Amino acid sequence: MKSKIESLLFVSTRPLSDKKIAELIGDKLDEVKKRLEELFEEYKSRDGGIVLLKNGNEYEFASAPSNAEIVGTFLKEETEGELTRPQLETLSVIAYRGPITKPELEQIRGVNCSLILRNLLIRGLVEEESEKIGEQKYKISFEFLKFLGAKSVEELPDFQKLSSNEIIQNILQQDQKLKTKD
Repeated sequence: MKSKIESLLFVSTRPLSDKKIAELIGDKLDEVKKRLEELFEEYKSRDGGIVLLKNGNEYEFASAPSNAEIVGTFLKEETEGELTRPQLETLSVIAYRGPITKPELEQIRGVNCSLILRNLLIRGLVEEESEKIGEQKYKISFEFLKFLGAKSVEELPDFQKLSSNEIIQNILQQDQKLKTKD
């Protein structure tokens, strides 16, 4: 159970409550609370690059404060450097198909997009719409529109044609049908 909790906290882009973690892993809240407290104590007692933050009943991973300088330098390079091809592809899909869930985005791109989404969120180019964990939707931000000098997504080249592409729509519908069969 601790492994599952640790994985969820690692991939989450925001703090998770003990209740939400219990719901996601399908276990009793009391057991999850015990495991979270064990994890919190483990991370508190080790001298590593990752710390587990606790605020009330919410938990989140962060980099160790002692590494703030090097992490800050890295993030500055990541957020100010040029976008990579996978980041541009992901941003394009979000711009033309958004708001879009992570599973839909991954279905279209065919690869895991967790780190790319995190980077685009850090850069302020995409935003997360508040939904249930695992069902958040991603959309482009005002910062993205400002960067492009566009007043709305409809001003993007071939927006009408690409935002309703039949092939992509069929892929997403087939994926939805498979999920409903399970």
